Amino acid sequence: MNQIAYKLLLLFYLTLFVKLNRKRFVIALSFGILSLILIGNSCSLSYGQDVQGTKFGRVVPKIYPHDLKVEEVFLGLHFPTRMAFVGPDDILVIEKNNGTVSRILNGTISSRPILDVNVATKMDRGMVGIAVLNGLNRTYVFLYFTEADSKDGGKALGNMLYRYELQNDKLIRPKLLLDLPATPGPIHNGGAIVIGPDGNVYLSVGDIHGSCDVNVTRSCHTVKTKTQNYHNGDDVDGRAGILRVTPDGDTVGSGILGNSDPLNKYYAYGIRNSFGLNFDPVTGNLWDTENGPYYGDEINLVKPGFNSGWDKVAGIWKPNGTFNMGGITLKPNNLEDFGGKGKYSAPEFIWSHTTGPTAITFVNTDKLGKQYQNDLLVGDVHNGRLWHFDLNENRTGLSLKGELADKIANYYNETAGIVLGDDFGEITDIKVGPDGYVYVVVYSKQYGEILRIVPADSTPKSPEK
Repeated sequence: MNQIAYKLLLLFYLTLFVKLNRKRFVIALSFGILSLILIGNSCSLSYGQDVQGTKFGRVVPKIYPHDLKVEEVFLGLHFPTRMAFVGPDDILVIEKNNGTVSRILNGTISSRPILDVNVATKMDRGMVGIAVLNGLNRTYVFLYFTEADSKDGGKALGNMLYRYELQNDKLIRPKLLLDLPATPGPIHNGGAIVIGPDGNVYLSVGDIHGSCDVNVTRSCHTVKTKTQNYHNGDDVDGRAGILRVTPDGDTVGSGILGNSDPLNKYYAYGIRNSFGLNFDPVTGNLWDTENGPYYGDEINLVKPGFNSGWDKVAGIWKPNGTFNMGGITLKPNNLEDFGGKGKYSAPEFIWSHTTGPTAITFVNTDKLGKQYQNDLLVGDVHNGRLWHFDLNENRTGLSLKGELADKIANYYNETAGIVLGDDFGEITDIKVGPDGYVYVVVYSKQYGEILRIVPADSTPKSPEK
C-alpha cells in the first residue's frame, strides 16, 4: 500500500481539524476515507507478506455450479505459491519465504522439506515457481526463486531458474539454467513455469520493477530495455518477457526475436508481470495472465514473438502517470518489434479494475463433466475468485456474450456469468491433477492450503493437516 500517500493525507486532515469547524471537518474527512480506500484498492499484485497473505483469513470457498463441490486436500502451509504433481496423490509444493520444497504423498506432508535454499523474501521475491518433467527414468524439477547471499531474507543475488533431479525423496544435482536480474525490484518477478508440448521450459518474468513507480518504493531506479518497448533502451537482460529454454537450459533453435543472448531465449516480451502460463491442450497455443498497474489486468493468447505492449499500453489504455489510465490505444505505435520479428496483439480479455489474475489452466479432462472439458480457469488474489471461460470455435479467443462482448469487464455485475466460485482467498496456483480433478493453492500466512474441486456426487477424501 502507498505509505507516503497515507502519511500525507493524515497530515492534511490533522491540519483541517485545527482550521475548520466540526461539520466541515467531518465532510472533508469522509472524502479522505474514500481516498484512502481507493489508494488501498489500487495496489498492484504482489506476493510479499507485507502486502498479501493476511487479507482473507480462513476461507470457506463457494462454488456456484450445483454439480461441483470443494474439498480440502491439505491445510497448514506457510505462504505457498505453487504446486506440481509428480504422480497420483504425489504433490510438490513450494513456500515463498522459507525457500522450501515439500512433498505431500497420499495426503501426508514430508517431515522435512526435500529442499531448502536461501531466498530473498521482500515483496515478490522468494520461491515462486515450480514445474515437473517426468521421463527417461528420471524426474526433473524446475525451480524459479530469488537466491539470497546467506540466509532467508538476505540480499538478493538474482532470480534463478534451476533444474534438479528428484531421487529418494531429495532434490539433487542442481543445474543453473538462467541467471536473471533481481533489481531494481522487489516486485514484478513473475514466476510461472510450464513445460510446453514441445518438451521445452517456459518461464514468465516481469519487468522487475524496471518501469518503477515512486509511489510504491521510495527509492526508484528505472531500467528501460527494448523488451519493455524502449527503442533506444538498454540491452536486453532477461526481464519483461516469457523465456523459453530446453530442459538443459539451451536456446531453442536460433531464437524468435534474434540470435544474441539472451534475446534468443525470448518467446514473448512487453510483459509487466505475469503469474500464469498454460498451453491449450487442443491447439497447443500458449496463454497467459498479466497484471496491469492499477487497471488493465489481462488474459492473452501468446503466439511466438508476441509483444504485450508494456510499458506503452496496459489493457487498451496508454499509461498516464501512476494511478490514471490514459486514452484508448487499440493499435499502439512506437513499439519495439525487433526488425519486424515481434508482433503486438490486443488482450483477449481485460479487467478495467485491479483484479490480480494469477494462475491459468485448461480443464483437459471430463472428470468434472463434459461441460467443463477444455475450458479455461483463472484465479485471482484481490477477490478470491475463480473465473471460468469458454473458448470460441477456433480457440483463438474467449466466447464472451452480452456486456462482455467488448472483452472488457468494467464492473462486477457484468461478470457474474463467468465466475465459477468465490471466497477462495488468494489463489496462486491451479492445476489439473492426474486424477482429472482441479487443485487450487491458497496463499496465506496462517491458512495456506491446497483445495480440490470435484463432482458434487463424489465421495470426499479425508483432509490431512
